[in-house]
Amino acid sequence: MLKRLKKYLKYKIVNLYELRYGTFYFRHTGFCPCCEKNTVFIANHHWLRDHFKCNNCGCIPRERALMQVIKKQYPNWEYLTIHESSPGNRGHSVLLRQKVDNYIQTHYFPNKKLGGLVNGYRNENLEQQTFEEECFDLVVTSDVMEHIYHPDQAFKEIHRTLKQGGAHVFSVPLVNKHKTSERWANLGDNGVLEFLQEPDWHDNPIDKKGSPVTFHWGYDIKEYIEKHTDAECEIIYLDNLDLGIRAEYIEIIVAKKSVKCINYDQ
Repeated sequence: MLKRLKKYLKYKIVNLYELRYGTFYFRHTGFCPCCEKNTVFIANHHWLRDHFKCNNCGCIPRERALMQVIKKQYPNWEYLTIHESSPGNRGHSVLLRQKVDNYIQTHYFPNKKLGGLVNGYRNENLEQQTFEEECFDLVVTSDVMEHIYHPDQAFKEIHRTLKQGGAHVFSVPLVNKHKTSERWANLGDNGVLEFLQEPDWHDNPIDKKGSPVTFHWGYDIKEYIEKHTDAECEIIYLDNLDLGIRAEYIEIIVAKKSVKCINYDQ
């Protein structure tokens, strides 16, 4: 009896150690929506959002969820005109880059000319874009909208560039859930970053110092988008372990531009 108790306590201690010190291990066999291959999804950390990776292409859950939503809602995605802001070097960004002929990728370089090319990327500020109206079928952003200082302007500009029936499909961590969204940082009168709460930074593919978090969004982001545009917005939650889609803050948001009806009686 004593031996069994010692074995049980040892098992509990080991599991607590795994959660505390990162020796957690989880794997599942499935199909990856990003590299479109059978694969094994593996996590060596309990925070699945950043660590539950495809063993083939290295993508993470939110990237797979975003690509799956695009495929389901726009089956002809390969033939669309797509703008992706701040693309990465894995996941859906790689697939879109490989398979979509009319794919435009942009980053924002503050000290460079807007609309010009910088290191192979078109330089665009989401809050003040140089694109013409209604030129894209889809606009894609992955964990970008929590880094925008004036999201109302960015959503308006994205909506302006969408064709009728097009959509902004994006991931953003809805960390506030049912609580009201909060501004986390802004730019002061002198243009210097000011955090209103505890400083929070995320990785940036073109800036080693990272990107400051400016908003902690909640589910009310839907009403926020609809207030500042005439988009029809929905929040989609996917949980499909066979596609490697399981993690924290996994919601994908689709903001569609409505098709205007023509009145032929006029």
